[in-house]
Amino acid sequence: MEKWFIAAKRADFNQISKRFGISPVTARILRNRDLLEEKEIAFYLNGTLEDLHNPREMKDMELAVTILKEKIKSKKKIRIIGDYDIDGVNATHILLTGLHKCGALADIEIPDRMKDGYGINENLIQSAYEKGIDTIITCDNGIAAIDQIAFAKELGMTVIVTDHHDIPYIEVAGEKQYLRSKADAIVNPKQLECSYPFKNLCGAAVAYKLVETLYQEYKIEKSCLYELLEYVAIATVGDVMDLQGENRVLVKYGLENLKRTRNLGLKALIGINQLDCERLSAYHIGFVLGPCINASGRLDTAKRAFSLLQADNMADANRIAGDLKALNDSRKEMTMQGLEKAIEMVENSSLIEDKVLVIYLPDCHESLAGIIAGRVREKYNKPVFVLTKGEEGIKGSGRSIESYHMFEEMNKCKELFTKFGGHPMAAGLSMEEKNIELLRETLNTNAALTEEDFVSKIMIDVPMPIDYITEEFIKELEILEPFGKGNTKPVFAEKDLRIISLKVLGKNKNVLKMLIENGKQIKMEALYFGNTDDFYEYLCCKYSKEKVDFLYEGKPTDLSLSLTYYPSINEFNGRKTLQIIIQNYQ
Repeated sequence: MEKWFIAAKRADFNQISKRFGISPVTARILRNRDLLEEKEIAFYLNGTLEDLHNPREMKDMELAVTILKEKIKSKKKIRIIGDYDIDGVNATHILLTGLHKCGALADIEIPDRMKDGYGINENLIQSAYEKGIDTIITCDNGIAAIDQIAFAKELGMTVIVTDHHDIPYIEVAGEKQYLRSKADAIVNPKQLECSYPFKNLCGAAVAYKLVETLYQEYKIEKSCLYELLEYVAIATVGDVMDLQGENRVLVKYGLENLKRTRNLGLKALIGINQLDCERLSAYHIGFVLGPCINASGRLDTAKRAFSLLQADNMADANRIAGDLKALNDSRKEMTMQGLEKAIEMVENSSLIEDKVLVIYLPDCHESLAGIIAGRVREKYNKPVFVLTKGEEGIKGSGRSIESYHMFEEMNKCKELFTKFGGHPMAAGLSMEEKNIELLRETLNTNAALTEEDFVSKIMIDVPMPIDYITEEFIKELEILEPFGKGNTKPVFAEKDLRIISLKVLGKNKNVLKMLIENGKQIKMEALYFGNTDDFYEYLCCKYSKEKVDFLYEGKPTDLSLSLTYYPSINEFNGRKTLQIIIQNYQ
């Protein structure tokens, strides 16, 4: 169930249009992205790398660089400890590349998801100490490793933390007391005392800022720094950061780098996925390349993805890229099996009545719980926890909706968990199997959600008849890219579009191609890539099965739908035609 709303934010769209040389429609889209001030709009449309903030504004940046310069000068051994996800792998690669460029004796370690869990731990520290490592530098982790870093300091090691996660805290008498480890330097823009203006960088971007400052100190050319942008882009999109402010600029330039990458591993990964380099977008990072990189950390070891980025010959690059694609294909199959089982459980049990879905899949791989929870949430628009059974008890992941603060709700029943953490929209947990049913009961008893909260809200940027679509307008929309979280594709809509014809395409029959017509008798092709079974069932409910079957058989009907869409250009055999990509229908 969903409701459509039209964004009603006001501004002088004609004035914005004239000032920036864009159409009033594009001006309206910018306003819907909360861009109103001239400076904000100018940065959004024309921001460059030179406009980014000075990394030295970040708390402890100068201190971290001073420490590293001394360690490099005295030939001390440095170990980077990263994380097993796409952000951690790219952050590790950025730091290692940067430190080697500055002459450091540096190596890396990436925790094993199943054996080590998230982030730096005492075993990794002890191992580094025994191998003569003097300095540990974390990336994409470490901000919450209070005890672990204390252990490293007891061993006499130097520790630099680079991270982007929220600062841990405890509540005392209703007030938050933020915790800080004994690390020698902590570089994280989310620290309260940090004056760096943009707080929402990913771990790889924080690592990039550290390397940028090091390169300034060692007088290394900016072109060498900019070669690292493609890894920042992959991490930013892959870690689902908001594509706003600095992130948008970093991804925009990083994508341009990626299109002509010299990294053999990325070349191989792009090739094996049969992608056109010139057409690479944030979508391809988020849904093709990124999942391949993440798959190694989920099902194997993240060091395999790291070795892809480090590959120095095409034979190795192609072999590793093939391995990663195979792992991701396996991950997709396992995810689909888990998702089907989860939906079957919901549909055929009392779970369907719950406000908060707690789904126990004992045979599911624990690394897939979050993906499955997200897919189930999309289907039901309810908060979802997916629990799996491992050697050390139950582990799970949760994905939430806007009106349900998942972390706070978990705090209300924290005695049911052996370990948990998260934020409003997602969480991870460990617990005992005997508490699963009690968790379900408690979460649902506490939930103050109403039926309205389960209604998916579709925000329309501009109600726009399809006859307004031109090739020039579609070209203009490209200035709004890259699209992703925090900078979504604009949503256009038109009511009562007649379906003249419909074809089911694709080897899996998962694409619909329609010819539609509006009230002005303007015709245009429309493609739909969503759930084709749900589409068919919706039409049957709205009209009749007989009429819908006529349409699917190629016979004329009077069926019509209101559509939300995004316009695009179909290029085939050198011929360009306008089309729309359907997003929602009713």
